[in-house]
Amino acid sequence: MRCLLSLICAALLITQVLGEYGVAHFSDLGESRGKDYCIHFNSHWTPLPQHLQTTSAVEVYDLTPSVLCSDSDIMDGGFPDCVAMVMRGNCTFYEKVRLAQNNGAKGLLIVSKEWLIPPKGNTSQYDEINVPLALISYTDMLDIHMRFRDRKQVVLYSPRDPVVDCSVLVIFLMAVGTVAGGGYWSGVQEIKRLMKEEQSGEREESREETVTMTPVQIALWVGMCCLVLVLLYMFYDYLVYFFIWIFCLTSSVGLYQTLWLLVCRVPVGKCRVPENKLPYLKQRPEVRMLLLGVVCVSVSITWGVFRNDDRWAWVLQDTMGMACCLYMMKILTLPSFRVCTLLLVSLLVYDVFFVFITPYITKSGESIMVEVGGGPSDSSSQEKLPMVLKVPYLNFSAVVLCNRPFLLLGLGDICIPGLLIAYCHRFDVLIHSSRVYFLVSTVGYSVGLVLSFACALLMRAAQPALLYLVPCSLLCSLVVALRRSELKLFWNGVVSLPSPVSMATVTQTLTSTNQEPEVCDVTNQGEAPPPATEEERPQRTEETVSEVH
Repeated sequence: MRCLLSLICAALLITQVLGEYGVAHFSDLGESRGKDYCIHFNSHWTPLPQHLQTTSAVEVYDLTPSVLCSDSDIMDGGFPDCVAMVMRGNCTFYEKVRLAQNNGAKGLLIVSKEWLIPPKGNTSQYDEINVPLALISYTDMLDIHMRFRDRKQVVLYSPRDPVVDCSVLVIFLMAVGTVAGGGYWSGVQEIKRLMKEEQSGEREESREETVTMTPVQIALWVGMCCLVLVLLYMFYDYLVYFFIWIFCLTSSVGLYQTLWLLVCRVPVGKCRVPENKLPYLKQRPEVRMLLLGVVCVSVSITWGVFRNDDRWAWVLQDTMGMACCLYMMKILTLPSFRVCTLLLVSLLVYDVFFVFITPYITKSGESIMVEVGGGPSDSSSQEKLPMVLKVPYLNFSAVVLCNRPFLLLGLGDICIPGLLIAYCHRFDVLIHSSRVYFLVSTVGYSVGLVLSFACALLMRAAQPALLYLVPCSLLCSLVVALRRSELKLFWNGVVSLPSPVSMATVTQTLTSTNQEPEVCDVTNQGEAPPPATEEERPQRTEETVSEVH
């Protein structure tokens, strides 16, 4: 019960910290075209109108050298029918806005060099003030002075946030498509492995280019995640560049491995480079492999150079992020549903702790996960961690203008549940089912993602997506295993085929999907596995006994 109350209180705290956003539309006096700037306001003073077209513009009285804390700061005649703009400091918000209102102002804009916060007061002060009060950043004030003439006007308003933005649909399709594609790819790799076993007459104890995670490795991984997150919180400006470099490196490999599935089917560029003694080229790779590698590295370098260009760099970042997730889902394998549950539940606890519990631990009262994910407000580098999918909001709102122009979804919210979906598809292959586990787990992930978006919309605060993705994905898979009476087998995992069956079903699957694994295998370069020798064949009967752990 205490944990539940802590979660609710933490969620309320995050909502309060976000405050209320508005828009200040500045223009030259007598003109309608201008520029929008972000403001923070508190509707308890005076609420702002919701529409720009139906609100009259008011002339701005610029007193920015002054802090407006005493009558001596007021010029003769006051601020009749104007919005006063003054500096923050030396007195309370209430004292400033009371002086402005008593001298005829229609509103007050306070310029702040610090992080913008909603201007607060008490109930009696709220009742006394009937003009709008808002904070605007010092950087925006400098831009206003450069862009507009001495006589300028402003409209203060707070447009209603759209109920659903189309960017939600875009990022939903990207996330679901990635986990479905990665899970399908992992199942195809399992089919390749089984075909190699039948052709060679030997069971492959170790899978090429894959890492099977054990409970001990999962515990170490979760502990490392906690350590890295705390270090990022403490030394963000130094470590952020290291993780940008790591993202460029891993995404290059992921792009190469993913695009090779398409390039290997192109009937050109199969010739090899001439003999040479250059590093990485001594093995004489195919020309198309070399060109693909150059393209993938160029994409990563281009993003690294222009990563802060919000107009188009997000497209490259999303492409690289999805490729990285696909590759991780291919090479990381979970041997059983038991291990899947351990990994997902451990990371769920990790996610909830660092989002909801850490505000009670940190001195600033901020969530470590939110601070690191969005970049600390006091960061000197102003860099963002790239381990997210980001899609720009397609509808205009004050929130978009102020500090959140993109809808974000962490790559971990795709890759971690994706490992479960990959296991479900491999399990389908091993028991020769009609992909029922794969399809149901993908649907469960989709439902969890919809729930996370809905809760973020209702609570108006960032949500730990794993809080919804993990239960939905695990429960859907578990229900299928119970309905099919395969819970024990699904829970412990299948190490080998239940019996030395013919691979006719597997071959039909590959034929239907036009898969030719030996031709397109990056590592083997089309070399078929060696046939079993006469000495090895008699051992085949004994070694193909089913093993279930």
